[in-house]
Amino acid sequence: MHKKIIWPDGKKFAFTVFDDTDLATLSNVGEVYSLLSDLGIKTTKSVWPIKGPRIPKLGGSTCEDPEYMRFLLDLQSKGFEIALHNVTYHSSEREDTVRGIEKFRQLFGHYPYSLANHADCEESIYWGNYRLTGINEWVYNLLLRFRHKGIFRGAVEGDKYFWGDVCRDKIKYVRNFVYKETNTLKACPFMPYHDPSRPYVNYWFASSEGPTVTQYNECLSEENMDSLEEEGGACIMYTHFGTNFMADGKLNQRFRFLMERLARKDVWAVPVSTLLDYLIKVNGHHDISAAERNRLERKWIWHKIRIGGSS
Repeated sequence: MHKKIIWPDGKKFAFTVFDDTDLATLSNVGEVYSLLSDLGIKTTKSVWPIKGPRIPKLGGSTCEDPEYMRFLLDLQSKGFEIALHNVTYHSSEREDTVRGIEKFRQLFGHYPYSLANHADCEESIYWGNYRLTGINEWVYNLLLRFRHKGIFRGAVEGDKYFWGDVCRDKIKYVRNFVYKETNTLKACPFMPYHDPSRPYVNYWFASSEGPTVTQYNECLSEENMDSLEEEGGACIMYTHFGTNFMADGKLNQRFRFLMERLARKDVWAVPVSTLLDYLIKVNGHHDISAAERNRLERKWIWHKIRIGGSS
């Protein structure tokens, strides 16, 4: 059971979203963020600072699109966090990753506070089999038929994709495991945590499963939302607002209803880094133990076996 948190301003529970920028354009995420802004729900939107030269598997707008960039700066001015989803939509060698992170700082006035690895980018940090240990790594490799073994080399010193030192020096939080529980803090009670065996990441955090609008809405059903409130917990939703939250030019009505319902509650709705900073302030620094990490890994693997789930 996680420690009961006293949330700021007497709020009963906390909520935020880390929005992976896959497929996002102004036309398919603009109304999503307009709704969240109107409701006072401040969340985290990731970006790709640079446009890659190769055709992506999953594309979307980058910060090199002037109209989209104006939209991002407007979001930032309204209190939303702009984060990183790797520097572009395909693998980037060290030189391009460094360039992209410096571009982020130039555009937004600071280095990214938080990061989520993107899809199959080979520079992803401690991803694939590097994310797991011991028997859990073996089970993961077996489940994926070794497709991800040795691919993600962002933390492999000397490799052309290595940028672990930059991650350590420039970025505070990196997303790791995703769970079905709406109360993310219940699933991972010691987040944000540092893993001494993975020193290039300062702090890891978990998220709740919601990559599509259907899964997002299921995770934040009335029953789940009420339970989150009763538990005094914290939810960090993982999603892609650029997927199907808009259809036929209209915002998904179930999503709208749930966000309006959430906003009427006594919720502390702040960006991811603000929430994680507060948890460190309350709970202090936490170095994860081998037993704690094994528990998180097994829980995540079981989640993937049962329902597939996200990266």
